[in-house]
Amino acid sequence: MSILLVEPLTREAFAPFGEVIETDGAAHYPINGGRCERYHALARAEAKGPGGHVIINIFKGTPYALPLKLTMVERHPFGSQAFFPLSPRPFLVVVAPDEGGRPGTPRVFLTSPGQGVNYPANLWHGVLTPLGESQDFLVVDRAGDGNNLEEFHFPEPYEIRLP
Repeated sequence: MSILLVEPLTREAFAPFGEVIETDGAAHYPINGGRCERYHALARAEAKGPGGHVIINIFKGTPYALPLKLTMVERHPFGSQAFFPLSPRPFLVVVAPDEGGRPGTPRVFLTSPGQGVNYPANLWHGVLTPLGESQDFLVVDRAGDGNNLEEFHFPEPYEIRLP
């Protein structure tokens, strides 16, 4: 079984796979008479395909423990999918480049408090993976006609470990 070591989530390291959603270093300006600070355009939602439209959801995730066996990744061909935690706890982000219609070697990132991610359409990624405790997430993704889910089961699982 191949080992995947968890990396810290940074904008630079994650750029080939999507967008990190966080306020640190983001463009912002005051609104509402100076009583609110707007962090503008942290990520871009996509909704392609027939009848595609953007929806906002709450996902309630059950925690995982490490080491973790990674057996499957998925992708959504018609839309992006953003995950932002509603509590300041870390979660794992598993992504893989596309190699001829199949996922390549996955990479695993650990978020810091206040970070979320936005996967572009058609990016291979793991399932929602909170650590330690149950966790709620605000999720922005696509609804509409057509099959917007493709799963790939690895012939041999990977093991995810902290370094």
